[in-house]
Formats: sequence, C-alpha cells, structure tokens
Amino acid sequence: MNKLLMHPAAKPIVFVLCLLPFAWLAYGAFTDGLGANPAEFLIRATGDWTLRFICIALAVTPLRVMAKLNGLARFRRMTGLYAYFYVVLHLLCYSWFDMGFEWGDIARDIAKRPFILVGFSAFVLLTPLAATSFNRAIKAMGAKRWQRLHKLVYPIAGLGLLHFFWMRAGKNNFAEVFVYAAIVAVLLLWRVWRYASGKKKQGSRPVATGRVQPSK
Repeated sequence: MNKLLMHPAAKPIVFVLCLLPFAWLAYGAFTDGLGANPAEFLIRATGDWTLRFICIALAVTPLRVMAKLNGLARFRRMTGLYAYFYVVLHLLCYSWFDMGFEWGDIARDIAKRPFILVGFSAFVLLTPLAATSFNRAIKAMGAKRWQRLHKLVYPIAGLGLLHFFWMRAGKNNFAEVFVYAAIVAVLLLWRVWRYASGKKKQGSRPVATGRVQPSK
C-alpha cells in the first residue's frame, strides 16, 4: 500500500479526487441540477465539504500511525489546503448569493448573527494555516513555531462544528452534526492519548546520574 501512496501518480489522482465535489457543484449549477434553491444548496454544500476536508486532514496522521502508512503524510497538506479552498467558496457563495457583495451589509450580518460570526472566525483562523503550508514558510518560522500555529486546526474544527450546529438548529436537524462531532472528538482524543503516552514513556526512562561506577 505504501508503494501505491508513494507512486508519482498518487498525488495527481488525489488532487483530482479532492476537486470532484467542486466539479459536481459547478456542473449542477450550469445544468440547473441543484434543486429549487440552488443558491442555498451551493452555500450549504461548500460548507459541508469544508468540514469534511478538515476531518480528512485531521485523520491523516492517526491513519498513518495506526496503519503504518507513512505515504499518507504526502497528502496532509493537500487536504488541508482543499479545506481552505472550500471554505473560500463557502464564503464567496454567501457573499454573492445571500448578500449581493454588499460589503457593509455583510459586515453587519457577521456582527449580528452569532453562527455567521463563528463561521467567519473559523475562516480567519484557517487563513494563516493555508498561507504557511509551504516549505519556505516552515523554514522561515521554524518547525516549533509552525507546529504551534498549525495546532489552531483544533479550535477551527470546533468553530466549524458550532457554526454547523447553529445552522441546523433552525430545522432541528442534528444527525450530521453529531456524526462530524463524533469524528472530530475521536481524532482529538487520539492525539491527547498519544501525547500522554509519549509523556509517560519519557517519564519512565532512566535518568543518567553522571556518576562513575567504581571498578571491581
């Protein structure tokens, strides 16, 4: 399996697969195949795919470690950038179809409605992660600072879930919310367990005293 993941064609294939939801939405928009309210469909679908790609990006490391598929690491950056791509589309659809690019109205709407404020906050926090997802940024920031910054993905996932929860509250439809929340919770608990296990192993290692043992 690792050989397939490391194959030169693997990245282009995954890239195209990640782009398929956008192609499907674009095709539906041009063929009037998005239902009675295509604007609402596009807004919600792009939001759904943002949350899905955040979950996929968070799942890469656990799957890589547990399944010993080191080749999966090649796709973590791509899936994270696709999460940003879909959140930009989500914001664009909202700004265009709901607000007609009236920036004053958009600013007032963000400030007035908590679920939009939460979603916009997730977008703002995700932006520096996307902007620093390249090797030059890692070298410029240093590995430790870069890792600390990219831990923002956890509160971003939480804000995305809260945004999704409030959006679905109007229709009292929480089934999908619970599914995404369960996935994020499992992935986060795995990281907490791994961090605690690493600390425990470090604490159990014998500490060298530096004393010279007497010769016999």
